This record gives sequence, structure tokens and C-alpha cells, in this order.
Amino acid sequence: MHLVVLETLGGLVAVAKPPGLLVIPGRTLEDRHCARDLLEQQLGTKIWVCHRIDRDTSGVLLFATDAASHRAASMAFERGEVKKTYLALVEGVVSGPLDIDVPLAEGRKGKMRPGLPGEEAKPARTLVRPIETFANASLVECEPLTGRQHQIRVHLKAKGHPLLFDHQYGHKEPLQWGDVTLSRTPLHAASLEIASLGLKVAAPLPKDLAEVVSRLRG
Repeated sequence: MHLVVLETLGGLVAVAKPPGLLVIPGRTLEDRHCARDLLEQQLGTKIWVCHRIDRDTSGVLLFATDAASHRAASMAFERGEVKKTYLALVEGVVSGPLDIDVPLAEGRKGKMRPGLPGEEAKPARTLVRPIETFANASLVECEPLTGRQHQIRVHLKAKGHPLLFDHQYGHKEPLQWGDVTLSRTPLHAASLEIASLGLKVAAPLPKDLAEVVSRLRG
């Protein structure tokens, strides 16, 4: 597999991660295949991971080729200076912008959930904007203002618009439109910007989600 390099800036390299690929090696032998190792082989140099996205999420993923660049990017993430946008296919019609400010707490089996009243939960906020609506689904843009695990997925579900397919938080059976099947979480890391480092990069919607959008339009 060859990773598509979207942008290089000094010691930073942004790639388009395909769905189904881990960022770093997993615990099992089957999960040793990962984006970091692929890029190391591709560029012939050591690679540092600047951030992570879920296995099934496609789109912009940032790496570094030296320790100083990795440190600069990591500090930008820690200070909340990184602007990220995602595209998501969700259930129902999202008719207007949403500002979802729902603290998140750890649930069972590695899942997250909205915090209960009086419970200690981590602040989490996501801005959602509809891009296109269909009969009973929407394509939305999500901007997470915090970086909690599974934040976008849990926030969308909390507002009654879970992802069209989500084995943890929504519909668990693959969806079919003729010869087009949706069997992964339809979440795509569309863009990433770090103004302090002069980095701005975008990844086009991958073929599988573009085909689903086309069928929804039909």
C-alpha cells in the first residue's frame, strides 16, 4: 500500500489515511500493519506520530520526520491551536448549525458517553454545519473544539443524528444501495490547519463515501 502525501512543510508530512488502517501497530499480529510503518518504509526515514484518528476514519493524518517538528506540532495540539474539520454522513435531516457542548465521560468497553448531572466529565464541544441533506440523512461538517475520544460520534448521537453506520454508537448493520455498501463509520478528516506553523492541508472525500453520497442523492 502507498500512502498519498498531501503536504510537506519542513519536517511535517501530511498524508491521506485510507479507512481500515491503524495509525500505530495494534496488539494482535493482524493489527501490526499501520500508517506510521508504511510511511517510514515509503520515505526511508524514522517517523513520529503527531496525532491519531480512528481506524475506520479516513483523511488527513499528520506525521513528523524529526523530533523538533514533532515537538512543535504536539505543542500546537496541546495548546488547542489546531483547527480540524471532519465530514460525516448522519441519520436524519440536519436543518441548521449545531453547537454541541456536552461533557463526556468514559463508558463501558472503551466507549465514551455524555456525562451525567453532577458527574465529573471532560468538557467537550463540537460545531456542526449541514453541507447537504437527503431524504433521511445529511452530510455535515464537524469542527471539534476539544479533542476527546470519539467526540464527534458521541456528540452527533446525543443530538439524535448518529452516523449512518457505527458499530459502537449507532446502526450496526451495513447499509446497501445497489452495489454500494457502507460498512465503516462514515467519518472523514477533511482538513487540518496549524496557523502558527503555516500548515493548511485538505483531503478530498474518498471514493467509498463519495459513492454513498451519490446514491443518497439518487
